[in-house]
Amino acid sequence: MKGLLLAGGHGTRLRPLTFRGNKHMLPIANRPLLFYGLDHLKEAGVSEVAIILGPIKEDIEEQIGDGSRFGVKVRYITQGDPKGLAHAVLCARDFLGEDDFLMYLGDNLLEHGAAPYLKRFARGDASAVVGAVKVRDPRHYGVVELDGDGNILSIEEKPAAPKSHLALIGVYLFTPEIHAVIERQKPSKRGELEITDAIWTLQERTHRVRAIQLEGWWKDTGQPSDLIEANERVLASRAAEFFQVKGEIDPHANVSGHVGLGEGGGIAAGATVRGPVILGKNVRIEAGAYIGPYTSVGDGSVIRRAEVDRSILMEHVTIDVPFRIVDSIVGRGTTISERTQLPKGHSFILGDSSQVVL
Repeated sequence: MKGLLLAGGHGTRLRPLTFRGNKHMLPIANRPLLFYGLDHLKEAGVSEVAIILGPIKEDIEEQIGDGSRFGVKVRYITQGDPKGLAHAVLCARDFLGEDDFLMYLGDNLLEHGAAPYLKRFARGDASAVVGAVKVRDPRHYGVVELDGDGNILSIEEKPAAPKSHLALIGVYLFTPEIHAVIERQKPSKRGELEITDAIWTLQERTHRVRAIQLEGWWKDTGQPSDLIEANERVLASRAAEFFQVKGEIDPHANVSGHVGLGEGGGIAAGATVRGPVILGKNVRIEAGAYIGPYTSVGDGSVIRRAEVDRSILMEHVTIDVPFRIVDSIVGRGTTISERTQLPKGHSFILGDSSQVVL
């Protein structure tokens, strides 16, 4: 069993966070999103992984390397401009050979990873196994329609009139039979080789495609609000041992719940931190600051006076304002400060697609 971990795409819905980097390297609980996909492939028993890169691939090869620290062997395949998930499989044809493989979308997070789907695939009676979950608005996803016995009736990509509320999630297991389908496949109206079209053709040929409904939670981290929710879910699901304290907490600081603090970090007297919270290396939470639950703070950041709740602060962020910041994502190297001279007012330097709520 080999693995494909997809890390292409432009991340347009996450701008301005993705103007300078790959969306799959945005942090969830102070850890790049793509790392969770590698963990899940390893936990499913996959030892060889090809990471599919798109036009924006900064930091991926540098941070993951050969995969040895994740317990897998990694190679990199450049897809170029994304032309559909089936096109990614086509680009990886030489790597995959005649092996079964697990394809995992790198911007998805699943509570239980890929192991439940591999368990079903291991029965040996399926040409493909796909994951599905009920969503409120399935028009943005691949949609699978099942009968009362769980048999697949149809699969469509982003249909205007969905036949069900079951969306395909980013976990797919295939036998080599899928290659013959994709090699003869024509682009859709969107100009892409859709994996949903390939799966449906495979089902028509073999009647051996199985859809497994999700157990636990799943997040498609396509928008900023999804990243914040994913950060909350990961922090809420972590055991106590995840929250290690390697920095210094002043005995007069008010710290409660699960709080992790990296090396060189400090929580000062008069500061309040209520977990679950993860603070990176060399993070300083100073007197008068408040860090509320489901917040992650990246390495080298400093929080003075401000109250921060349910937010993601990336590396080297400085916040020094007497305000409450909630449900926010603050990019690397950002400073939020207060104007002390008259005339007072709000001053901004914002990139394209920024969002400000005052």
